[in-house]
Amino acid sequence: MRKRLSALLFLFGLGPAFAHEPVIKDVMVAKVGMVWNFKVTVEHPDTGWDHYADGWEILDKNGKQIGYRKLLHPHVEEQPFTRSLTGVVIPDGTREVFVRAKCSVDGWSSEKVRVELSP
Repeated sequence: MRKRLSALLFLFGLGPAFAHEPVIKDVMVAKVGMVWNFKVTVEHPDTGWDHYADGWEILDKNGKQIGYRKLLHPHVEEQPFTRSLTGVVIPDGTREVFVRAKCSVDGWSSEKVRVELSP
């Protein structure tokens, strides 16, 4: 029954109304010595342990993951919220990375935010 309902919602264009991907609202980066520190602000309509933004990642231009921040609990009362990841090693010569968020139900967001790196 659930598959049939999902298919009907998709056919009538109602699917996206129920899907809320996590959105990257802001990314701050700072180079400290040979590593980078990231502060990422995420917004997602967390409902509790059954549905929440549960991580974000840093990707290189080829889509290779170079950093990952697991989010350990829902942020129902704290939206948007900012979490940090420190000590990220970025390959020499890299001038940009991409950040995207993940939802515990819907998986990885389709939107990647481009971040320029300035030494």
